[in-house]
Amino acid sequence: MNAGQFDRAQALLEEALDLASEEDLCARIELSLALVMSQTKRTADALDLCVAAAGRPGLSRETVGLLHSQRALILMLHGETSAALREFELALDALEDDLLLGRVHLNRGNVFLQQGRPSVALPDFERAEHHFRQVDNDYLTAKAAHNLGYARLLEGDLVGALQSMDAAHPYLAPDGAVMEAVINQDRAEALIAAGLVTEGCTVLRDAARTFSRSKLHRYQADAELVLARTLVRADPEAALKAARIARHLFERVDSRAWAARAEAVVVAAEVELGRRGPALVHRSDALAAELDEQGLRWGADQVRLHAARVMVRRGSYSDARLRVDAVRPGSHAPLGVRLLSRTARAELAHAQGRNGTALQHIRAGVGELHAWQSTFGSLDLQTGVVGQGRRLAVLGLRLAVDSGDPAVLYEWSERGRMLASRILPVRPPVDEQTAADLAELRQLQAGGDDVQVPRPRREAELRRRVRERAWHNPGSGEVTEPAPLADVRRELGTDTALVAWVISADRVVGLVVTDAGERKFELGTFARVRELLAGLLPDLDMAATTLPDALADVVRRGLAARLQTLADLLVTPLLESIGDRRVVVTPSGGLAGTPWSLLPGLVGRSVTVAGSATSWLSARQRPLSLERVGLVAGPRVPRAVEEVTAAAKGWASAEVLTGDAATADEVTALAGRVDVLHVAAHGRHSAENPLFSGLELVGGPWFGYDVDALPEVPQVVLLSACEVGRSSVRFGDELIGMTSAWLHAGARCVIASPTAVADDAAHDVLTHLHEGLAAGLDPSAALAAAVATGTTTGAPAPFVCFGAGW
Repeated sequence: MNAGQFDRAQALLEEALDLASEEDLCARIELSLALVMSQTKRTADALDLCVAAAGRPGLSRETVGLLHSQRALILMLHGETSAALREFELALDALEDDLLLGRVHLNRGNVFLQQGRPSVALPDFERAEHHFRQVDNDYLTAKAAHNLGYARLLEGDLVGALQSMDAAHPYLAPDGAVMEAVINQDRAEALIAAGLVTEGCTVLRDAARTFSRSKLHRYQADAELVLARTLVRADPEAALKAARIARHLFERVDSRAWAARAEAVVVAAEVELGRRGPALVHRSDALAAELDEQGLRWGADQVRLHAARVMVRRGSYSDARLRVDAVRPGSHAPLGVRLLSRTARAELAHAQGRNGTALQHIRAGVGELHAWQSTFGSLDLQTGVVGQGRRLAVLGLRLAVDSGDPAVLYEWSERGRMLASRILPVRPPVDEQTAADLAELRQLQAGGDDVQVPRPRREAELRRRVRERAWHNPGSGEVTEPAPLADVRRELGTDTALVAWVISADRVVGLVVTDAGERKFELGTFARVRELLAGLLPDLDMAATTLPDALADVVRRGLAARLQTLADLLVTPLLESIGDRRVVVTPSGGLAGTPWSLLPGLVGRSVTVAGSATSWLSARQRPLSLERVGLVAGPRVPRAVEEVTAAAKGWASAEVLTGDAATADEVTALAGRVDVLHVAAHGRHSAENPLFSGLELVGGPWFGYDVDALPEVPQVVLLSACEVGRSSVRFGDELIGMTSAWLHAGARCVIASPTAVADDAAHDVLTHLHEGLAAGLDPSAALAAAVATGTTTGAPAPFVCFGAGW
């Protein structure tokens, strides 16, 4: 039965019943048989069999307790949560055995989870763990720990959830394909909460297929329901399909209560698809009442909120208000309910022309999301978990753009994106197991000794372990509010301008802030900018290769024309307001990869690209030191040794690592004792997992995970490597890659390229850059001067200064 082989289990139990004669034993066998029957869509027959078992004479007190426990479990699986809780109470009154008490607490905790009450479920799972430990049952202890993790997930404690699930996995996974699918399904929800939607959905689909092959229709329905809930915002069409499959399967196993939960996701998906028919509202109202009867308050509230959103679309504002006012989620409500409540209220206020009120609701909702986001210490998680608030952030940006008020636009250019740059980082102690895994991964990628497991599989396992162990690090829980515009203006002084580019729907808006004030610019459609950027990176990569002179000339002239066109759209309209000032750039994620230092109007100008004005302002509080310098030449880069040797000559003293000395361990140590670190090496950006982007050193790559774990970091990092200035864009315009790893670890600024760079161009520009630094220029000014020295006939050097470059 535990392995999901219900037909075989039923045959064995019926054989046992034929052999048994004692009434108490017969009753126990019938209770097990009833549970098997409930799993094969015969719930009514299962409950009838429980009644028959209860009618046998002379039952022991323990068997009576088991009778109530089994009836409760069958009712729970059927979705009758209130009746199940009454039966569990009776079971607890009758039972004394630790093993049996543990099972009751384990199952009752699951009922509370079904009701959306994870805080009430947590003590039951803790008691179950205690009882199972008393009888040294590692398997059931692990089950309780896994469920405890799932409850923590629903509470918003993703770190605690992953820790509990990881600890339980080795004990549960060997129990067969069905059990592994069950625990993987729960784990998929954690992956999805972490922002790994594609990976989580793949796990859910695999679980659904496993249940389908085993003819476990109720389990399959569970997996399809979780998949549907996951996809509601990201892909409502796919969510609708999965929710309908789940509803059909629940009906097939005669579980109306669970079918109603699937119907709630059908409603949510239809609302996300923009539907507005009156029938949708009538269905929602009836469904909310049904979910209330089941004790599923939060599910009912979500349906009411979706109905209110439909009424807003229909212009029935008073009806929408009635439904919105019926939902009052406090701080204990699930985050998803709180965010949906803020969304419905903001949409209603906006439709009524009360945009100030709408922005208040959005601000509060985004703040709740940010508070949760800040509980994670992992940069990967901080940038991945914002999908739940995407709808609110998009609406906030749109209202800010429409407002015409530069101050409001500034606030939302800060509040609506790149939150990770405003979370106070926590530096956890070095994890020895992670360090060992990264070292082994380096060896594998460098072509080291063969391992027992095939190399690709072993690499995938190591990457998974490194990534997920990093998720366990707790965050500070502290988020800085966006810096007041007056403070930013004061820090800018007379010689600096802040330029924010905001993308809302297909509009690009520019905001220029100087000591003289703020000005907003409409810059046209994003479609044209996106088209130019799509061709720009390949053009830069091509321009960095060795080509015949005639072809090189054609490529570079085409690149120059594309850069000019992009600058005409994004930069030229702003130049009058910028004047001759240096520039702090805070672009939307859609502009990631733009080589700002090459755009006409910015060439030769000090430009630094910051995650936000707030993070730039914070970094400026630390004095800039450029005294201790370290340089590294990685293997197989033709002019790397020449580059770092030439750069070192500009300094009175500099540490240089070349040849076999340029290992990950040596560079890690060097990074902890210098102010300026220059690494000339082959680089690679990993779009699949950006923190596995790396710099090629002797013995294998130095990863973003290595950088993010450094106890001490230089103030200025120069990466003479292709692609490592590239970032992946996640929900909420969160950027993640090698540069963000350095900045998160504490570097003040990073100079890197988002594209390939010709060896000669890198050598010349970075050598000149060091001359500027040694002469007293700040990093941004030194880069601007070095780039400006390049000729129009040479290969471009698209280095960009990220962070606070002065």
